[in-house]
Amino acid sequence: MSYVNTSKIVLSTAAVLMLGTASLAQAETTVALVLPGSIADGGWNAGAYQGLQALKADGFDIAFSENVSQADIPAVVQGYADDGYDLVIGHGYQFGSLFAEISEEYPEQAFFATTSAPGNTEIPSNALYVEFRYTDAAYGMGALAALMSDGKAVGVVGGGDNPTTQGMAKAFVEAAEATKPGLKGYAIVTGDYNDAAKGREAASTMIGNGADVIWHTADITGIGAIEGASSQGAQVIGMFADQTELAPSAMGTSLSANNAGLVQEVAKMVADGSFEGGGMWEPALGFSWLPVYGDASYNTDLISDDVWAQFLDIWSKVDSGEIEPAS
Repeated sequence: MSYVNTSKIVLSTAAVLMLGTASLAQAETTVALVLPGSIADGGWNAGAYQGLQALKADGFDIAFSENVSQADIPAVVQGYADDGYDLVIGHGYQFGSLFAEISEEYPEQAFFATTSAPGNTEIPSNALYVEFRYTDAAYGMGALAALMSDGKAVGVVGGGDNPTTQGMAKAFVEAAEATKPGLKGYAIVTGDYNDAAKGREAASTMIGNGADVIWHTADITGIGAIEGASSQGAQVIGMFADQTELAPSAMGTSLSANNAGLVQEVAKMVADGSFEGGGMWEPALGFSWLPVYGDASYNTDLISDDVWAQFLDIWSKVDSGEIEPAS
């Protein structure tokens, strides 16, 4: 006589039902992503778009708009809200104040902005922001650039002229000069995220002043910075995504923003009913920012194990709050 373990059947059936319910919730959840830049920028916007595509593969109903100007953002966001999207994601600082206002008009829908919550503002319960720890990330890259440098200076090329970019530039310089006394840290904020020529020019200016390692926070402008710096013999650090392919032999690492992970996590919160707005989500520094060089963390031809260990020690202290950027 054979016996059947009914408890295992019950558990398996329950598991199937749970998976089916989750799949149904995802299939019924609609997500719209509004991007200020191009999905082909190889960085900030591309990462969020990758997360959206992963949601599509998981059964979510998605939509997106790219290269949306500051002037057009309110109308585009309102259009998705009027269309009834369950979650509208605004990718960048441009959506901070807007989401605090527009979310009140659509209380049954969720809004997520990948930026800090606006100050002195009551955040509606259906709006969520994220503490991306930009200045902490920039401090880490300033320290790494200094450790990589064999010269007398390092530099960062910034994009749009806004408080986030300015804060990151100051943190980079602060870290570089604190990590290697006597080293000079340079920062040029170009005022533009989407002009490769400006990036090349800024990188060239700093290299002319002695910088031998260049980092950027500037999307397409940053691609120009990498191309310009590497062509002049400087080492580079990528940003927002794995940018190894832009300059494999000159790239030390890239600090990849886990935009894909942020987009996916918040969408799943909405789908399973665990979304809680009204403030800021604070993921760990190691979730938000990932050093990557192809399949590895760093380029061993440019960065020794000892230098990487020194960087990780500083990175850990920044993550824990033992080191706090003054910027």
